[in-house]
Amino acid sequence: MSDTATGPVSKRVFVDKQSPKAYQALVETAEAVRAVAADAGLDRTLVELINLRVSQINGCAYCLNVHTRAALRAGESNQRLGVLAAWRDTELFTARERAALTLAEATTEPANAVTQENAYAAARQALTDDEISAVIWVAITINAFNRVSVMSKHPVRGIPQQ
Repeated sequence: MSDTATGPVSKRVFVDKQSPKAYQALVETAEAVRAVAADAGLDRTLVELINLRVSQINGCAYCLNVHTRAALRAGESNQRLGVLAAWRDTELFTARERAALTLAEATTEPANAVTQENAYAAARQALTDDEISAVIWVAITINAFNRVSVMSKHPVRGIPQQ
């Protein structure tokens, strides 16, 4: 291990590859959560906005790459994706989306009880119980995938230019 300007260089264990049974359980959880979200009426673009916002907070480049492409495939606009990190400062998101994003952020950073209560209050105004549950499960699941990718340092590779 040698030092660089940014610190020691170390080879990371890809925990998904090292412990495939545990990773497969996480994948199966994600599939169940995807079904819960669909059954609750959350459209794919909102699920991807949640995945992206949580991944922004967690600094997960790999998941940001994956879910940006998924959001675009689901019909999300470049403009909304471009301002997602500052969504509160725009009028581009509906009350329902704002409530979901607020709740997803509170799920990602749960230590602040006041923030949690405010997020829940906002969610109660715009989302059903099924939608609240689905948003929380989506946020929990992407948080888990973020940690797998961040701790493994999964690479983000460029897409060949055409």
